[in-house]
Amino acid sequence: MIIKILKILQPHLIAIAAGFILTIAFFNPLFYENKSMNQNDVFQGVGSGQEVVDYRLETGEEALWTNRMFSGMPAYLINISWTGDFIKHIQQIITLNFPSAAQVTILAFLSCYFMLLIFKVRPWLAFIGAIAFSFNTFSIISIEAGHIWKVRAMAYMPLVLGAVHLLFNSQKRIFALGFLSLAAALEIQANHLQITYYLFLLLLIYGVFQVIEYVKSKQLPQLRRHLAILSLAALLGIGANTGRLWTTFEYSKYSTRGSSELTNNDTNSKNTGLERDYVFNWSYGILESFTFLVPNFSGGASQQALKVNSNLGKALSQNGLGEVQVRDQLKSAPTYWGNQPLTAGPTYLGAIMCFLFVLGIFTVEARVKNWILVVSLFSILLAWGKNLEWFNYTMYDYFPGYNKFRSVSMAIVSLLVCVPLMAMLGLEKTLQSSKKDTIKPLLMSAGITGGIALLLAVFSGFFSFKGAVDAQLTNVPEWFLAALKQDRQSLLKMDALRTFVLIGLAFGLLYAYGKEKINMTYTFLGLTFLVLFDFWNVDRRYVNDENFERQTTQNFLKLTDADQFIIQNAGIGAHYRTLNLLNPFNEAKTSAHHSSLGGYHGAKLRRYQELIEYCLSPELSQLIGNLQGGSRQIEQFSAINMLNAQYLKFGDQSNQVLPNSGAYGNAWFIEELISVNNADDELVRVCELEDQNTAVINTSKFRVNQTNYTKSGTIKLLDYLPNYLKYETTNDQPSFAVFSEIYYSEGWRASIDGVPSEIKQVNYVLRGLEIPPNAKEIIFEFKPDSYFIGNKITALFSALTLVFLVAGIYLNIKNIES
Repeated sequence: MIIKILKILQPHLIAIAAGFILTIAFFNPLFYENKSMNQNDVFQGVGSGQEVVDYRLETGEEALWTNRMFSGMPAYLINISWTGDFIKHIQQIITLNFPSAAQVTILAFLSCYFMLLIFKVRPWLAFIGAIAFSFNTFSIISIEAGHIWKVRAMAYMPLVLGAVHLLFNSQKRIFALGFLSLAAALEIQANHLQITYYLFLLLLIYGVFQVIEYVKSKQLPQLRRHLAILSLAALLGIGANTGRLWTTFEYSKYSTRGSSELTNNDTNSKNTGLERDYVFNWSYGILESFTFLVPNFSGGASQQALKVNSNLGKALSQNGLGEVQVRDQLKSAPTYWGNQPLTAGPTYLGAIMCFLFVLGIFTVEARVKNWILVVSLFSILLAWGKNLEWFNYTMYDYFPGYNKFRSVSMAIVSLLVCVPLMAMLGLEKTLQSSKKDTIKPLLMSAGITGGIALLLAVFSGFFSFKGAVDAQLTNVPEWFLAALKQDRQSLLKMDALRTFVLIGLAFGLLYAYGKEKINMTYTFLGLTFLVLFDFWNVDRRYVNDENFERQTTQNFLKLTDADQFIIQNAGIGAHYRTLNLLNPFNEAKTSAHHSSLGGYHGAKLRRYQELIEYCLSPELSQLIGNLQGGSRQIEQFSAINMLNAQYLKFGDQSNQVLPNSGAYGNAWFIEELISVNNADDELVRVCELEDQNTAVINTSKFRVNQTNYTKSGTIKLLDYLPNYLKYETTNDQPSFAVFSEIYYSEGWRASIDGVPSEIKQVNYVLRGLEIPPNAKEIIFEFKPDSYFIGNKITALFSALTLVFLVAGIYLNIKNIES
């Protein structure tokens, strides 16, 4: 029995082992040189989640809230562990706990390999398709940037598609249920809702085509059964992520993904969600789509290295620059001339994969290729964004959920799934056909793709080679621009010829096989080598030895002299905030060591973002101007002071730290509450505040017993944890206290001397409490039901998912025995 199973598994074990070897080889510095990748987003993520990680290590519990980012926000989308999520351990086991960059790559390989097997592609073709998917430039470049969760979610897309296809095309219903439930759970667990949203659109199109096929063949009972199992699998997959989804949905209402309470926003859309210009800022160019076939069609990355003997290198030398200066300039030449503001590299589908994709159009049966073509086209149209206004602005205005996501060029992920699928299905169909019938579709496919590449090479001079980034080159001399244009053309031409040659070689292999000149083994080895060379060669332009360094995270977290000065000056256990004057709202290094007014996150609290735009940014600009003019007066900046910014830093040296004696502290009593009736007036009045004696409250949302108080007594912070704050207060009259903590209605609870008290939202983003006379103790605790109840539900559905999966595997083994 065991021998029989091993014989069945042998080709798959070899293919999977080869996938692991290739992944290790590509990321070898991670394994053999004790290095890590220099990934900006990963470093920022480490900084933003440091307080949460420290709390977990100290207590074994989850903080769920951090004050290190944007003065305070939930940690749900920063760093959180779900003890009820048993499925996450499967991921660690099957990837041998590889470093994250290699882990997501092998996950993509395995996911695509299994999908292709489910679509009845033979193992060695599935191996080639898995290479193409896991080593596509979109994924590799995203890994280099540190977008690990995005790539992880993308990696599971083929697995989910394969599981759905298995459900519709197999009688092994228990196994299909368990497998799909697991795939769905892993996809949602990756926690990148934008990628999952595009996967949903892909499955929606697939599902429509399947329903049409079942209706046409009058198989409605079978269709109902499949849809019932599909619904149950979706329920299990979602249930296994209840806590994650609940907390995310809860938070999204208050984040920049939710709607604003302001009515005077300068918005260009009637929809809630992100502003339209922000959504479509990164849109793939229509002409730029030739990068699918020719990687350097649009010049590669925004800053790409050129050789000394390039046209720009020669021009720089001829115009008086020394050799060292020339080399420095050429390290980051602006070769990109596409439509996007900037890019780390192209989306390259692979020359051979494009050739085989077209082959699939000619050879794959209509019921399969039609939905693949529709998904592929839809993916491209979405990725074009603002370059196809009539289509995408309609999607933005009317399609549910579409306006919640930015960087629509990311929609291309569905095409990245479809290309290896269609390519390998096409090749499988070709190999199944009689050898004489393979020649014509091969000729047509090679003629179309190779012909386009050749035309691009021959007529490369017909393009303008002017792009969006050229607006930043206004003060550059004409000779520089002329040389740059020549290099852009050269990059296009050389890569077009490269594509032509690769297609020619792949065609030659398959043509020779069709003519019975070589056998299947040589064809497989040759195609594998060509596809691997194609992707490896282009990937190495963006990820190479220069991207790996020793102790990169440790260096990022290393305390600077400025950090040490602040920590020593504040004292151990002090709860203060720091404002980094250097790009504060796009960096999280400060957050690694201090509670910060700034941070780095794509979904901060909407009200805080509005405070930044209307109050903090103007104050910051004025403050920097004052400092440059020699003035160190900070008292008048009420928004900065109410957030308890006790330290301002503008560099890494200790003399580049400015203590702020004007900060209002952790909490304070006020004399007057200014009552307003809407968010617009609330924000305006907050920006106009001059001192800490007055606060603003929206009385249409929060009732108060009085608005004038006698400012007497004291209030002091005794204990601080990210999710727990304890204050001591002395007051002999009814008082109102304002706390320099961010208001969030879902989960924060307050008590005064053990009696629950309603937390008021004051000064647009802060917490306030009505304090009765002679109060002694105030406690804030963060205990969101969405986490604690959600975690229990997650555990239940995770266990059910695993039960169905194990039962399905057991039944499959029993079938093999019989």
